[in-house]
Parts: sequence; C-alpha cells; structure tokens
Amino acid sequence: MTVSRLSLLCRDLWALWLLLKAGADEIMHQDIVPLCAADIQDQLKKRFAYLSGGRGQDGSPVITFPDYPAFSEIPDKEFQNVMTYLTSIPSLQDAGIGFILVIDRRRDKWTSVKASVLRIAASFPANLQLVLVLRPTGFFQRTLSDIAFKFNVIMLSSVPDLHSYIDKSQLTEDLGGTLDYCHSRWLCQRMAIESFALMVKQTAQMLQSFGTELAETELPNDVQSTSSVLCAHTEKKDKAKEDLRLALKEGHSVLESLGELQAEGSEPGVNQDQLDNQATVQRLLAQLNETEAAFDEFWAKHQQKLEQCLQLRHFEQGFREVKAILDAVCQKVATFTDIGNSLAHVEHLLRDLASFEEKSGVAVERARALSLDGEQLIENKHYAVDSIRPKCQELRHLCDQFSAEIVRRRGLLSKSLELHRRLETSLKWCDEGIYLLASQPVDKCQSQDGAEAALQEIEKFLETSAENKIQELNTIYKEYESILNQDLMEHVRKVFQKQASMEEVFHRRQASLKKLAARQTRPVQPVAPRPEALAKSPCPSPGIRRGSENSSSEGGALRRGPYRRAKSEMSESRQGRGSAGEEEESLAILRRHVMSELLDTERAYVEELLCVLEGYAAEMDNPLMAHLLSTGLHNKKDVLFGNMEEIYHFHNRIFLRELENYTDCPELVGRCFLERMEDFQIYEKYCQNKPRSESLWRQCSDCPFFQECQRKLDHKLSLDSYLLKPVQRITKYQLLLKEMLKYSKNCEGAEDLQEALSSILGILKAVNDSMHLIAITGYDGNLGDLGKLLMQGSFSVWTDHKRGHTKVKELARFKPMQRHLFLHEKAVLFCKKREENGEGYEKAPSYSYKQSLNMAAVGITENVKGDAKKFEIWYNAREEVYIVQAPTPEIKAAWVNEIRKVLTSQLQACREASQHRALEQSQSLPLPAPTSTSPSRGNSRNLKKLEERKTDPLSLEGYVSSAPLPKAPEKGKEP
Repeated sequence: MTVSRLSLLCRDLWALWLLLKAGADEIMHQDIVPLCAADIQDQLKKRFAYLSGGRGQDGSPVITFPDYPAFSEIPDKEFQNVMTYLTSIPSLQDAGIGFILVIDRRRDKWTSVKASVLRIAASFPANLQLVLVLRPTGFFQRTLSDIAFKFNVIMLSSVPDLHSYIDKSQLTEDLGGTLDYCHSRWLCQRMAIESFALMVKQTAQMLQSFGTELAETELPNDVQSTSSVLCAHTEKKDKAKEDLRLALKEGHSVLESLGELQAEGSEPGVNQDQLDNQATVQRLLAQLNETEAAFDEFWAKHQQKLEQCLQLRHFEQGFREVKAILDAVCQKVATFTDIGNSLAHVEHLLRDLASFEEKSGVAVERARALSLDGEQLIENKHYAVDSIRPKCQELRHLCDQFSAEIVRRRGLLSKSLELHRRLETSLKWCDEGIYLLASQPVDKCQSQDGAEAALQEIEKFLETSAENKIQELNTIYKEYESILNQDLMEHVRKVFQKQASMEEVFHRRQASLKKLAARQTRPVQPVAPRPEALAKSPCPSPGIRRGSENSSSEGGALRRGPYRRAKSEMSESRQGRGSAGEEEESLAILRRHVMSELLDTERAYVEELLCVLEGYAAEMDNPLMAHLLSTGLHNKKDVLFGNMEEIYHFHNRIFLRELENYTDCPELVGRCFLERMEDFQIYEKYCQNKPRSESLWRQCSDCPFFQECQRKLDHKLSLDSYLLKPVQRITKYQLLLKEMLKYSKNCEGAEDLQEALSSILGILKAVNDSMHLIAITGYDGNLGDLGKLLMQGSFSVWTDHKRGHTKVKELARFKPMQRHLFLHEKAVLFCKKREENGEGYEKAPSYSYKQSLNMAAVGITENVKGDAKKFEIWYNAREEVYIVQAPTPEIKAAWVNEIRKVLTSQLQACREASQHRALEQSQSLPLPAPTSTSPSRGNSRNLKKLEERKTDPLSLEGYVSSAPLPKAPEKGKEP
C-alpha cells in the first residue's frame, strides 16, 4: 500500500514536472535572433539603414536607406550584420511577403547610386519584393536597366512618386511621410526587449534544471539528510522565485516603456513594429506567469513529499530509540525475580520497583506520545501509512506489556510482603512467649498463688495465638503458592516448627502450673525450662537468622537475638545463684554479647568490602568486561570507590585482629579504638569523595557492567548500597561503644571506653565538618593555611561599621544576614548558605564565601544585652562589629568557649614570644637599651594591656597581638 501511494505521488510530481518543462521549452524555442542589438549597437547607431516600422500596401516591411555619404566605406561585415539583424525583426509572416527597400540617393552621384544599389541588392539576406530608388537629378534610367530587370528596381525622380507606391503614413518625415520614428529610441527599445527575452530564456533554463533536480531527488533515509535536502531545496526555490520576480519586473518595465497601446493599433503614430514588440513582451510575460504557476504547484507537491519524508524519518528514529529503551527496561524488569527473604528485603524490593517504574515512566510516556504522533500522521494521509501503523501497534504492545509486568511484579511482592509480615508476627509472638517463660520467677511459682498467677499469664498469652501464629501449613503453601520458592518454603516450615515447639513448651509449663495450683501436699521446687534448650531447637531465633543484605536491619537483627539470650542467661543465673554478684554477672553477659556483635559485624563488614573490591573494582580492569563499561566509567574507578581499598586493608590486616584479642575482656576494648584512632582518619577522605561517587553512580547506574557484576555476585542489592557501608560502619562504632560503656561503668576500662567514644564522635564531627568545608565556593586562598577547622554553624548576623554611612549602619542594626560561620585556628570565615536541588549527597548545601577575619585581630564580647543567644565578634579595635545570634544559648556558649580558647592560646604564644625575645636580648647585650627603644619593654606594656582586656570580668574582649602570628587571608567580599 505504501509503495503504491509513493508511486502515485511520484507520478503526480512527474506530470507536474512535464507541464513545467513544456512551458520552459516553449520559451526557450522562441525565435530569438542569434544576433542582438547590444552586439552591434555601434553599427546600428550609424543609421545607414533602419527599419522604421512602415508597411507596404500588402504588409511588406519597409527598410529605409537614407542619404549616407560614406555608404561605400562601410565594411562588408558591418553591412551584412545590420542587414541580417533588420530582416530578422519582422514576423515570419511579414518577412515571407518580402521586404521593400527605399533607397534615398537624391544627393548622390550617378556612379555611386549604381554601386549602392548593386551592393544592397546583391547582399540582401531576405526575400526582396521591391526596390524604390530616389535618383539624383539628371540620372539616366538606362544605366540601371539590367539591375532593374533582375531585382525589380524602380527609379523615382521625386518624393511624390514614392507616395504612389507607399502610403505617406508608412513613411518617415524625411521621405515626406507622417510616421513618427526616432532611431535612438528604437535602438533602446530593441535592446531592452532582447535583454528581457534573454532573461526569460535563462529563467526558463534555470527552472527546467531545478525541476529536473527535484524530480530526480531520491528520498533520504535519515533525519539529518532529509532536513538538509529540504533546507537546500527550499533555498534554491526561494532563489528561483526571486529570479522569476526580477524577470517579471523587467518585463513590465519594458512593456511600460513601449507605451499603453490599444489592442487594435489604431492610435496615430503607432507602427506595426511597435505593436509586434508589445505583443512579444506580453507573450513572454504570460508564459512566465504560466511557468511560475506550474512551478509553484510542482514545488508544493515536492515540498509536501519532503516534509512527509522528514516526519517519517523523525518517527522512525524516535521509534528505534524508544524501542531500544523499552526492550532494555522489559529485559530488566524480567530480571526482577527475587521475592525477598525478609520483611525489610521485600520493602526494599518494592521501593526499587517503584523507583524503576518511575524512571522507566519517562520512556513509556515517550513511547505513547510517539504512537499518538504516528496516528496523527495516518489521519493526515501520510504516504507511508503501511509502515507507520505496525510501529504504532508495536509501541502500544510494548507499553502494555511493561505495565502488565510491573503490575504482576508488584502483586507478587505484595504477596511476599504479606507473608513475611505474618512470619515476622509469628516470630515476634514466639520471642515474646519465650521471654515470658524465662521471666517468670521460679520462687514465686512455688506457692499456690504464684502458680495461679503464672498460669493466668500463660493462658492470657495463649489467647493471642489466633491472631499471631500460623494456623495451617498447607493453607499457607496453597495461599502463597505463586511466590513460594525452596528457601521461602523452608523458612515458613522453620517458623511453623518454632511456633509448634514454643506452644509445646507452653503446654508443658501450663500442665505443671495447673498441678501446683491445684494442690500442694509437700514442698515442690519446680524448675523452669532452660532458655538454651529452646535455642537448641531446630527453629533458630529470628534475630540470628537475619542476613547481611539489608544494612538498615543489620544492627537490630544481630543485637535483638543476643540480648534476648542474655536476658535468658540472666534469668538462669538468678535461678542458680543468690542475689550476691547477680548484677555483675548480668552485666558481664551483656558485655560479652556486645563484644560478640562487634566482632560479628566487623567480620561481615570486612567480607562485604572484599566482595565489592573483587566483584566490582577489580572487574573494571578486566579486559573481558571492557565491552560492558560505558564511556563515562573509563578511568573513574578511584572516583567511584574512593579509598575503599585502604579502608579494607586497615580493617582486615589490623583492626579486626586486634579486636579479637579483647574477646575475653570486652570492657577493655576501648584501648583498641584509642590505639588506632589516627587510622580512622581515612574515613574522612572516603566521605569527602562520596558526593563525586554518588554523582557518577547516578549517571552510570544503568550500565550493563554493574548488572553483570551483581548477577555474578548473586547480590540482592545494587552497588550503591555497598558503597554506603563505610559511612554506616563508622557511625555504628559509636553506638556499640555506648552500649559497652553502659554495661562497664564500674570496670577497669570505663575511662578508655569514654575516651574512645568521645574520639569516635570527634571523628564523626570532623567528617561532617569536612563535608561542609569542601562545599565552600569562591575562596581564593588555601583553606588548609587557616589551620584546623574547630566549629561550623549557621547564624543570624548584624553588622556595624564605624566608617560606614549612617543609613547603612542603621539598616544593619535591624536587618540580619543569614551566614554560615567556619571557625579555624587562624581565621573565621563568613559564608552564605545556598541550598541545592538534587538527590542523596547532591542535596547538601553549598557555601558562597563572603569575607574572613584574621583571628589575630579579632575580639569578642560574650554577652549582648537583651538576648542570651547573642554575642559580638569585633575586628580591628571595634572598627567593625558583628553581632552574632546563635540558634540556642548552648550553641552560643560552645562558640564563645571555643573562640576564648583560640584567643587564650594566642595570648600565651604572645607571652612566650615576648619572654623569649627578652631573654635573647639580655644575653646578647651587656647594658640595657634605652626605654624608648627597648622592644621587650614595648611588648611588656602591650602584653599587660592585652591581659587587662582579657581578664575584664564584664566582657571577654579579645586582643590584637603584636607577636608575629601566621597571617590568614584578610577580608574578602562584602557581606
């Protein structure tokens, strides 16, 4: 169907082209003389012969040879050119009748008349009807009898005799006629007409050539080529239209110069040649108009064809791109076969599915929009309907298929989520039951009342079984058949077994308590079932069974099981021992479990780092995997993984081995952290690189390389989850140290644990501060030259400058600026916080640098009246004052204390420098220097003044040190 439509379109274009070509051929085959007036205008200007436009009685054109004394001197070539040109001007019909020659030789000699007549008659190039010669007086007729006989020459003795042969209206004034003729005007008109005729011919040739090019153009196969062809053809069309416009304008101009003549030609003074010239120009104009109309119609069809071709190429290109994307997302969604191994894992999978659906939604919407575009092309009767319609159908099918697969996957995951919630509920119920059994005091159960109370607790707990436990295993298998795999079935079976085992223990305890509550004939010492017996059952605790795939549940899962076992062991210890040492034993059990969790998670952390380095980082250098790497990942391994390898070697070779040495004395593990605290600085480098890593991951997360590596490693989570492990781990240490310190307050290593906790928190603060520090923009110097970053935070700041304009100072008192301050050892930086849009680490703000104050010239006023959250930072002896308002009084106190420490250290440095110089001077000079020139005395006075200002009880206002301190950058940009 498409081929037939295209062939019909091409046939229509060829028909239009043939019509255009016929018009152009008609123009080009006009009888335009090969010799033009412009070529021989100098010869024509001599006027030895002219075509006045007069006609004989039968319509014969009249050529007049006026009296021209130098006629015999005219070269033969010039004479022949003029004769050829003049005889070519009349129409073929008039020229066929024959020309009448009027030769005026009234002033010539008789010898010259014969020569002139012989020359004219012998070389006349056209049909000669009659030759009329106005002879000179005394000229004898017989001398030309032979010529007259041969060429029909009539000798006339006077002008009136001439009028008997040619009417006076067809003769010019010099021959006694009334015909208006101006030779120069005639020559200008002839040149204009011939120039216009030549322009028409060239325009027709151009249109014919352009039309041939358009008709023979093959449709390109890509968007770029089609656009180029359409653009080129449009430019050529505009040029052709402009040439046509100029030709028409020229033709109308020539027509106006010929005058507005009546169609009948009855106006006095108008001769036949003028009428013929006017008709010729009108005919050429009409043919040009017809040619332009044919060309416009032909161009409209050709343009429509090219525009439809361009639309088709855009559609086909969009189809290829969208189909490739849809195929990729369909293949990727087909790989989402995991239904989760825990509640947290299923929730993570659902989030991943939702995120994937959101990202893929752009491609789906684009595909649906492209399908609508195709339908619109079909409605507009595009010539390639048979090619467009199947592609639209395929796009809709792929979109529907993707949507259906997403719905199916969401349904399976929802089922899995429901099942895992039921399993989690059952496990939680079992754990609560086990804790209930372990927490029932044995000594109270020995009495009848105590047994009855314990029995009521058990019965009340068993009443909750209907809403918490799994009722029928076969029912679960049947209800969740669509998602059950071997691992999940095994998990369900174990949960069901644990549930059954727990119920069995409950029923045994219930039976024992019923006997105790019924009657007691003799003292009975009932023994509660040992919790470790439950731990040895085939159903493991849910806390132990958690995997390490989900980092958010890692700590809780590993901690929940050991602590419950610890409580069971504490209960057992209470049963077997008295109250003496009971608390210490309980704390020892808890310390062992915290240490166990620390070691277990440390080993898992080291294994995960090794897995990422071997399964991803090393594979980036594998030549066999190079074809899967996108160009954006080349030479970017250090950006993506940062210094993870350095972190791995530290933990694997050093820290893990040293931790294992404290297995038997966990309360001393703080020493291990303190000994390696400097090594933990490597995490600061990793966290500073994290924004770059996150950005690179977002750009290349869809790379097939990562999918292949994940498939080989059989990981449930993608690489970005593992790249977050170091950040999570350094945060985890402070939680574990807090737990250990909680249970070790009276132990030998308590102080070390507290110091280790403070150091880890300091590292976390340093990491956090460095993340803010690298976000500073616009600072020209090196931030490393400012010394250690001590504090950073956001404040409201008012400024007061002594040298400023009064209005500026007044406005400054009422309008605060929001500034983020960075306190270094040598300077305090004022920056403007700018929130950024993005995801993950890109949400972190940036800080535009505004100004800095050298701490050597800074002072503070601790208290500002009216607000407990304000303090003053002043510069250069209060030349500039910055009133700073903290978010809380506590933050203000922390900043004031830190600034006081910096100023105090500078004061101490000033004292030491002064004392050192005084000592050097006393050792090098035998006599004391004059008072006015002694630097030590000057420094002493300055030091005393500084100490007085420093110890002012009302305000702690800093100082300006005269000692040579390291110079920090001075003030930068205006606030």
